[in-house]
Amino acid sequence: MPTASPLLTSAPVNPAAFSLAALERKALAAQQRRSKLVITLRFLILFLALGSWEGATATGLIDPFFFGRPSGVALQIWEWMTEGTSQGSLWVQIGVTLEETVLGFLIGSALGIVCGIALGRNRFLADVFSIYIKIANSIPRVVLGSIFIISLGLGMASKVALAVVMVFFVVFANAFQGVREADRAMIANAQILGASPWQLTTSVVIPSAMSWILASLHVSFGFALVGAVVGEFLGSKQGIGLLISTAQGAFNANGVFAAMIILAVMALLAESLITLIENRLVRWKPGQVIEAGA
Repeated sequence: MPTASPLLTSAPVNPAAFSLAALERKALAAQQRRSKLVITLRFLILFLALGSWEGATATGLIDPFFFGRPSGVALQIWEWMTEGTSQGSLWVQIGVTLEETVLGFLIGSALGIVCGIALGRNRFLADVFSIYIKIANSIPRVVLGSIFIISLGLGMASKVALAVVMVFFVVFANAFQGVREADRAMIANAQILGASPWQLTTSVVIPSAMSWILASLHVSFGFALVGAVVGEFLGSKQGIGLLISTAQGAFNANGVFAAMIILAVMALLAESLITLIENRLVRWKPGQVIEAGA
């Protein structure tokens, strides 16, 4: 008796599953092409900007004494890395500024989150303290930096205090608004189920405000870095801000731009780390949908 062909006895192929897998492969390929295009354009814009800057200084359209030149900035960074700065090792200056920034960022973020959630959950406290928060937020940060240096000295404490103030109001505003924007229907359902105020805050309100809080952290680290550098610029013994102040006093435009590039690299690395932490904390967040034709 003849046996059945293996092709006839195999399980039928599901056309829907096959088309879904093909669409997923197509979407992944489109996303990879888009990522490569974005990276290519970023480098192209960077090369065009630096090339135009270098060419303008070489032809005399831009005076390198006042605006520097990319080759001079690169040489300045290399000299700082190999020979050190007038204040000591470059890595020590970066470490001092980074330590001040991280401490200010962590303390300011913690205070901003706690105060924002507390006042967002208690309207009476918000009404009482709102006027004082507005007054404190209206004070120029440079003035506060001078006050901190007078009261706390030229050490790390004054720079951390200024970084804390820079971060606090950004995180506080987002945490406060995130609590106020929490889903009222979800809060009502939790109350009906017998959730205590603490359970309501930790299980419903804070997760709802998490997107607001995490969004503020991306911006607030940059503010913490600004606070630390401004404090060092006003008066310090070490740090990137002191490098900028020293380069300014010596009319060294390349040194100023070199310090700016170092600060930019620090900020980008911190941004990448915050994004990584955010992706781990909000895994429930749906991924972005690839636009048609992207």
